[in-house]
Amino acid sequence: MKRIIFSVTCVIMLASCSTNIKKVLILSRGKATVDLEEKTINVDASTGHEEQTIEFNTAEKVSLKVKSQAGEATIEIPENGFYVINLKADTTLGSYQNYGSVEGRKTSFTQEDVKQQLDSLKQFVANQNVSTAKRNFYLLPNTGVKITDNLDAFVVGPYHQMTSLAKEEGKTPEVYRFYSIKEVREKIEKAEALTGAKKAEEEKKK
Repeated sequence: MKRIIFSVTCVIMLASCSTNIKKVLILSRGKATVDLEEKTINVDASTGHEEQTIEFNTAEKVSLKVKSQAGEATIEIPENGFYVINLKADTTLGSYQNYGSVEGRKTSFTQEDVKQQLDSLKQFVANQNVSTAKRNFYLLPNTGVKITDNLDAFVVGPYHQMTSLAKEEGKTPEVYRFYSIKEVREKIEKAEALTGAKKAEEEKKK
């Protein structure tokens, strides 16, 4: 009987340990060298967007000491889940996206639609109406955020052109899209050109 109890206890303990996963997606400018034992990340001085995923299997809080082109910092990973950390020199913005079925999606947009998108983008860049509850994220250099409990979520990093993603087993994937702040500003300029907002603003200044 004692052996059975002991065996069950071991199984429970192993199951518990295996679920203490902290998954971290590193977005960096330059190559990031990771030391999992020392919990350090050092980014070199090269250019180009890099992405790397690491995992920690522990119930304890993880403190990552990072050194990037933006300087040095400590990023806390307090609980289990999927995190994104920004080790780029510029701010990175992200939000949940529906990359599921294209059925029911709009294929044409009115001026009002574009204006609403423009207002949303301007608020995003200004870090307004941004919260984890709304599933949008404003990441300054050398900072991180938990985006979801779902370790199987899919993250599209900056500079990718993905617009759709196939369903798996009939389920719509949980997808988050991240952009450099430069990309979002370029979207704002394009939206302003479509609405004539920029031209109207320049006319006011005359």
